Amino acid sequence: MTKNQHVLKWVDEMTALVKPAKVVWIDGSEAQLEELRKEGTKTGELIKLNEELLPGCYYHRSALNDVARVENRTLICTTRKEEAGPTNNWMEKDEAYSMLRKIFDGCMAGRTMYVIPYSMGIVGSPFAKYGVEITDSIYVVVSMAIMTRMGNEVWDALGDSDDWVRGLHSKCELDEEKRYIAHFPEDNTIWSCNSGYGGNVLLGKKCFALRIASAQGRREGWMAEHMLILGIENPQGETKYIAAAFPSACGKTNLAMLIPPEGYRKAGYKVWCVGDDIAWLRIGPDGRLWAMNPENGFFGVAPGTSEKTNFNALQSTKKNSIFTNVVLNLDNNTVWWEGMDKNPPENALDWKGNPWNGKTSTEKGAHPNSRFTAPAINCPCISKEFNNPQGVPISAIVFGGRRAKTAPLVYESRNWQHGVFVGSIMASETTAAAAGAVGVVRRDPMAMIPFCGYNMGDYFAHWLEMGKKIPNPPKIFNVNWFRLDDEGHFIWPGFGDNMRVLMWMLDRCEGKVGADETAIGFEPKPEDINIEGLDGVTIDTIKELLSVDKEHWKEDVKNIKEFYAKFDRLPKEMEEELAILEKNLA
Repeated sequence: MTKNQHVLKWVDEMTALVKPAKVVWIDGSEAQLEELRKEGTKTGELIKLNEELLPGCYYHRSALNDVARVENRTLICTTRKEEAGPTNNWMEKDEAYSMLRKIFDGCMAGRTMYVIPYSMGIVGSPFAKYGVEITDSIYVVVSMAIMTRMGNEVWDALGDSDDWVRGLHSKCELDEEKRYIAHFPEDNTIWSCNSGYGGNVLLGKKCFALRIASAQGRREGWMAEHMLILGIENPQGETKYIAAAFPSACGKTNLAMLIPPEGYRKAGYKVWCVGDDIAWLRIGPDGRLWAMNPENGFFGVAPGTSEKTNFNALQSTKKNSIFTNVVLNLDNNTVWWEGMDKNPPENALDWKGNPWNGKTSTEKGAHPNSRFTAPAINCPCISKEFNNPQGVPISAIVFGGRRAKTAPLVYESRNWQHGVFVGSIMASETTAAAAGAVGVVRRDPMAMIPFCGYNMGDYFAHWLEMGKKIPNPPKIFNVNWFRLDDEGHFIWPGFGDNMRVLMWMLDRCEGKVGADETAIGFEPKPEDINIEGLDGVTIDTIKELLSVDKEHWKEDVKNIKEFYAKFDRLPKEMEEELAILEKNLA
């Protein structure tokens, strides 16, 4: 336990509010975690899986009404509405506390309250930030043990400091109408109630590592971003690092754990995963931007993950992992989900716990947002720099979306300011998988719309400010793996072959290749994209992938203007860049 008076006083206050039957302080030891897992299996909160086939793995079901993040009930609570901005749900801070206190009052009566000390980032690192989460869920405790660095070493690192994030979570009654995930960036506080789903209750994840941390970063001069981090090692043993932001359904995890094409593998190239979801970025003593993954595990979407689509992600789940809302195979006590393989179990329970036969059922067995929580250390391509407290130096920042016709395969921004503009207009077109109309353009600047903890206009301004402070900034690029031909087929093969585009970027960062200037930015000379060993892809294919249709872009400019009109605090530099784009297209 800790002697930190700020922590002790807060825990006493929260105990008085939620009124648990008993309080357990989590020390992070394997012995204590094993006791909790055993207790969780007794209550049915966890199901132990086949120890031979999936050692140390457990199954968990969330409530039927509680299977995803609830964006409409995710609040940014500040003194003034302008601080939250137009893209967040705002509630006045005192009003939010008052409403939530009524919900939390006595909510843990008869239950155990767990106090979890955890670190986002390597404990003691210059990047690290500490948090304490109070919860009444064993699932949360054992998941936080995977997703964060958790335990008594956090108290030692925190000392008597008051610089830590206060997190209060309770399942309460799992009442949808009283479900809130409330963030108080002015107080470094998160309150989450009436949910048991990971994205709403593992408070170190999006809640702290993005929403609260983005506000902290703005105050303190660093950045918290929704970005993967990967390293590409050349045959000489040198590794260069890339950070990349994509909206959902744009291949982020696949890129983070990319397997190089055969030609590159044979030549001695390797790709290393530093992080699949979140990056914290700081200016290093050498004037470069350095990045660290604040998480310790992966919280991945299960459906569609297979040996073929993402071998490394699947391997990561083979031990000490937790599976949520997937199919439970009763024949061998393992798990299955759609897209894993072509052999669905016939004797199984679906994600709701009902009998399910994969050969005859017309219903899906796993929920589309079912998840795995896996230790990063399990990943076959985890970087040896994963636990480096200094992080890794970033050569390139990549933004990506899903556009059928507009965006080319890749282009490079002219400078940092233009790069911020490119990130601010990031967009994806809705696919059949998303609810609503197909082909609607959804803007998601830097893939941060759901995760920015303050006014997004100020967020763009913070990016611009950072650019002025970084002596040796990374180059900024935009990619689109999803360009379609007139028949609606993908032109670019994607997956591991995306490395070919990353290699061009790194060559640009090192000044090894030239580029063609276009209306939207710098593009590769078609012959500089390596297509060796690519079936059906010719130099003409690359020319098609790099073509810039000015009419499509003029339509896009109209859409960008509509989007920018939302922002009361849009930096003038963004309007300048939009005017340059419009002029170039004319």
